[in-house]
Amino acid sequence: MHRYPRDLHGHGPTPPDAQWPGGAKIAVQFVLNYEEGGENCILHGDAASEAFLSDIPGAAPWPGQRHWNMESIYDYGARAGFWRLHRLFTGAGIPVTIYGVATALARSPAQVEAMQAADWEIASHGLKWVDHKDMPEAEERAAIAEAIRLHTEVTGQRPRGWYTGRCSVNTLRLVAEAGGIDYISDTYDDDLPHWMQFGDRDQLIIPYTLEANDMRFATAPGYVTGEQFFQYLKDAFDVLYAEGEGGAPKMMSIGLHCRLIGRPGKLAGLKRFIDYIQGFDHVWTPRRIDIARHWATTHPPARFDRPSQMSREAFVARFGSIFEHSPWIAERAFDLELGPAHDTAVGLHSALARMFRSATEAERLAVLTAHPDLAGKLAAAKRLTAESTSEQAGAGLDALTDDERATFTRLNAAYTARFGFPFIIAVRDHDKAAILAAFHARLENDRDTEFATACAQVERIARHRLNDILPH
Repeated sequence: MHRYPRDLHGHGPTPPDAQWPGGAKIAVQFVLNYEEGGENCILHGDAASEAFLSDIPGAAPWPGQRHWNMESIYDYGARAGFWRLHRLFTGAGIPVTIYGVATALARSPAQVEAMQAADWEIASHGLKWVDHKDMPEAEERAAIAEAIRLHTEVTGQRPRGWYTGRCSVNTLRLVAEAGGIDYISDTYDDDLPHWMQFGDRDQLIIPYTLEANDMRFATAPGYVTGEQFFQYLKDAFDVLYAEGEGGAPKMMSIGLHCRLIGRPGKLAGLKRFIDYIQGFDHVWTPRRIDIARHWATTHPPARFDRPSQMSREAFVARFGSIFEHSPWIAERAFDLELGPAHDTAVGLHSALARMFRSATEAERLAVLTAHPDLAGKLAAAKRLTAESTSEQAGAGLDALTDDERATFTRLNAAYTARFGFPFIIAVRDHDKAAILAAFHARLENDRDTEFATACAQVERIARHRLNDILPH
C-alpha cells in the first residue's frame, strides 16, 4: 500500500471555530431514523427476515420465512413510536432530521405528511434498510439512484442529505458521485463537519453517532433504562457545552429510532434530556441541512496541492529544498505510505525527518555541510537559497555592523574547524543576541553532541519551511 486513504489528522489540534448562529456554544442535532417498512422482509423481496436493532434478544434472520414478531416490532415504530416522538419534538419546538428509507417512506404516507407539516428535514437513508457491504459497485450505484428517484417521488423533493448506515467501502464515493447531495453522514469521525474530495467534487461530511444513539438499547453493552440514556446524553452535552464556553463549539448528534426510543420507558430518558438542555442559553437545535448550509457558507472547502496526491516529479520539485540542497530526502519520502495526515506541515515533516534520521551518518553530514555559514560569504554574495536568504534576513543577519560581521566570521571559522560542518541554528527561533550566545555555548560541546544538535536544528528549520507552505 503506497498511499494510505484514511484521514487520521482531521481538523488537527486547533479545530476551526464553528461560529454557530447566535453565538451558540453547541449545536445539538436530533436524528430520527425512519426504517419501518424498509427492513429485511420476505414481503420486500429479501431472502430472510430482519435481525438488527429490535427488542428481541439474540435475533437471527429467518431465511425464507416471515418473522411475525420482528415485523410487529417494526410496525410499532410506525404505528405508535413515531407519533409519540412527533408529539414530543413538535411540543418542544425542536426540528429534527429524518433519515428516511425510501421504501419505508413510500409505505407511510401519513407519517411523511406529518414530517413535512412540522418542517422536518427528510434526508435519504437509502433505498432499503439492508446491508450494502457485499453489494457489487454497480448494484449499489443503482440502489442509490433508485433511492433518490423514489424519495423525490414520495416526498416531492430531492433529498439533500444522505446516510446509508449499513454501508460499504464504496458508499461515500458513490453518493458523492451521484451529485446533488449537500452532505453525507456515513462517518463517525469527528465532532465537527469537514470536507472530503471525490474527484472534482468537494463533499461536505456531517459525522453521525453510534454511541449517543438509542440503538444501544438493542445492543450489548447498552442501555437498559431511559435514565441510563439520559445520563449518557447529559454527560456528553456537559462536556461539549464546556468546550463551547471555552471557545471551541462542537456538534452533538443524537440518533433515534421510532421502534426503540418510541417505547414509553425509553422515551422518558429522551424527554428528560430535552428538558435539561432547554435550561441552557446558547444552545442551537438545528436540522442537519441547517448545519450543512451554515458550514458551507462559514467554512467553504479550500483546495491545495496535497503532497500525498502529487506525482514524484512534482513532489520533489516542491519539497526537495526543505532540507538544504538535499532533494534525495524528498525522493525517499515520496516512497513512504503517505496519506491525508501527511498533507500538513506536521505530517510531511514527519515523513521527511524519518528519511533524514534513517540516513547514514555520511549522508546526514552531507546535509549539514550543505548549509551556508551564518552571515557568511555566500550571504554577502547573495548566493543563498531563497529559504536561507529569508531566514537570515528575518533574524537581522543581513544588516550587521562591521564588528558583528567580524564576530560571526571568527565564530564560523572556529566552529567549522572544530566540528567539520557549519554552525546551524533555526534562526527564526532566535534574535541576534541569542544566536551569538548559542554559538559560544555550542563550541564547548563534544562532536557527537554537536552533531546531534545540528541535526535537530536542521529538522527544526525544515519544519519552519513547511509551515510556510502547508496547513498546520
